[in-house]
Amino acid sequence: MRESSRLTRLARCARHPCACASRAARRTSRTAAASAGDADAGSPRVLYTCFAVLSHGPRGGVCAPSDIPPGTAIARPCPNPGNPSSRLLEDPNMARHLHAGNESRIVAESTCIGPCDPAETIRVMVMLRRQEEQHLDSLLQGLASGDPNAKPVSREAFARRFCAHPDDVRKVEAFAQQRGLAVARVDPVESLVVLTGTIAQFEAAFGVKLERFEHRTVGRYRGRTGDITLPDELRDVVTAVLGLDDRPQARPHFRLRPTFQPARGAAVTYTPPQLAALYDFPPGDGAGQCIAIVELGGGYRPAEIQRYFSGLGLAQQPKLVDVNVGAGRNAPTGDPSGPDGEVALDIEIAGAIAPGATLAVYFAQNSDAGFIQAVNQAVHDTTNRPSVVSISWGAAEASWTSQSIQAFNRVLQSAAALGVTVCVASGDDGSNDGLQDGANHVDFPASSPYALACGGTRLDALPGQGIRSEVVWNDEAAGGGATGGGVSTVFDAPQWQSGLSATLARGGGAAPLAKRGVPDVAGDASPATGYEVLVAGTSTVMGGTSAVAPLWAALVARINAAAGSPAGWINPKLYRNAGALHDVSVGENGAYAATPGWDACTGLGSPDGAKVAAALKSGAAA
Repeated sequence: MRESSRLTRLARCARHPCACASRAARRTSRTAAASAGDADAGSPRVLYTCFAVLSHGPRGGVCAPSDIPPGTAIARPCPNPGNPSSRLLEDPNMARHLHAGNESRIVAESTCIGPCDPAETIRVMVMLRRQEEQHLDSLLQGLASGDPNAKPVSREAFARRFCAHPDDVRKVEAFAQQRGLAVARVDPVESLVVLTGTIAQFEAAFGVKLERFEHRTVGRYRGRTGDITLPDELRDVVTAVLGLDDRPQARPHFRLRPTFQPARGAAVTYTPPQLAALYDFPPGDGAGQCIAIVELGGGYRPAEIQRYFSGLGLAQQPKLVDVNVGAGRNAPTGDPSGPDGEVALDIEIAGAIAPGATLAVYFAQNSDAGFIQAVNQAVHDTTNRPSVVSISWGAAEASWTSQSIQAFNRVLQSAAALGVTVCVASGDDGSNDGLQDGANHVDFPASSPYALACGGTRLDALPGQGIRSEVVWNDEAAGGGATGGGVSTVFDAPQWQSGLSATLARGGGAAPLAKRGVPDVAGDASPATGYEVLVAGTSTVMGGTSAVAPLWAALVARINAAAGSPAGWINPKLYRNAGALHDVSVGENGAYAATPGWDACTGLGSPDGAKVAAALKSGAAA
């Protein structure tokens, strides 16, 4: 047995010499650290840093998995020879399979500060394959191509056709029972099973190690090292295992106007209804519609929201419904620069433009599991039945695991099949999306082809007189952010972006899109010409692409109400009717320049609301 294990390790080192060399180096480092620790046992010290930056070798080479972007911080297992999950991974007699796309993401420069309490109880979300995947793919292809016979399905029809198979659910339940885990929730329509158990039980069940990490800005969190493994019977059943780690996954994409001060002191700022008028939104108030707003922290105080809407002189105010997802709650902190600012911005823009709509606010924890579960729950909500979803949170594609991206994308596919429009902010950090690795990045979930990615402009207009000019939002020289945009490294260019090119700034030329281009559309986002809102009792001006997602969501709600049916997945329709938008052809976001037509700064442009309504009317879902 000992010789068999040795041969197994040798074979693994032959396949992954870089990883094995890294482990050997860490063993040497630990020996030295232990010696030093003996001399200073009473002093606090950093135990070890549990990440390594790997560079790409040739595709399929041995330096790093080919689907991991260069410079990504990849977790390495913290050393613990006694870990039962480590023994499980090394036992060649056990039929275990690596779960595809499960590479862990420890935030760069995080430090491992010790093991988790093995008795701590956590919740883990297991995502399952859907039934009739081929039929769903065919439906989505038909919707993308404009096939008149392709129609979105109702939530009830989706539940009958595309839910997880009962046999697959039973396999996960049996797996949980065998390993002492409890089944907390089963939702075949959302294709998930939520399990609860101790850290030790989950480590043994999935062959991983869970540790505590600390980062100077993120704070402390639970991180996963080691690959997730699955038994043979779940190999083709499970699509994602989420929640083993709880690191913050996303950030809000809003910007406060520099020098936080009363709103009326700004030269040119707008209330949401004024912007709706400037963008020629069609009349209406979104009556009968529900806008889902996804939040990963913070909260709002109803009295303050009512005060804001009353100050606008609205004839009616939107109905607000809080939806708790997992442990998420409406929990305002009173800090306008934190998540409370995001929550207020989203609610006040969407509600001011579509005051006849219901605003269902889904509060979830800021983790990949929480984020995905919130959107999944909103899309399949048969009580509130949202026809449009607004998402103002995200992070660079490179900061997500492949399994998380694919799980999230599957939820967005479900939204498209159901005729639910999903509007997502494209990010506020220009073409690098806030990563300082010298590469260009786009934000996810905005980069999903099933999301309407919303970029930002700087608007020069006078209420009642119209738009004088509109350019790419880029205040980075003054530290004020810039619209996110660029080319995905994950998703291929969808058919409705065929023939388009991304033009590089400063005379860099243009390159045809081989991957998904971001954003699709835009709207006013500069804090200098931003939105007058009320946050934590103070009137101020805010911007960011966070403002553009609810702006477009409210427009879609108005269109849906007037049409009597949801516009649905509108991306393909907008690209076939690009003249329905104000083209923005001046400016750049760092690496990319605006040009006539689609560009990687503002997409197709900002809305000409009446024309957008006309363009979507002919293709509205039945």
